[in-house]
Amino acid sequence: MKVLLVCAAGMSTSMLMKKMESYAKDNGIDLEIAARSFTELKDPKDAGFEVILIGPQISYQKDKVIAKAQGLPVDIIPMKDYGRQNCPAIFEQIDKLLA
Repeated sequence: MKVLLVCAAGMSTSMLMKKMESYAKDNGIDLEIAARSFTELKDPKDAGFEVILIGPQISYQKDKVIAKAQGLPVDIIPMKDYGRQNCPAIFEQIDKLLA
């Protein structure tokens, strides 16, 4: 699966991305993941992404992300899962979006 994390500036989301990569490797999940700031969000479908997750700190941008998503599934990572870097819950969220 190819996941795009969208955030404000990328600091905490980059930490989450690294934790998700590690979790995926440890659990045999095929994952390609990238983190981009909202201002860098361009042509995600053309880049091969399958799902877009938004950091809760920019949840107010969800409609704009959806407009740029080219029909890809988009959701906001719940604050509690984002803050705790709860990878099992975030992967469950991804699975639901891709189902």
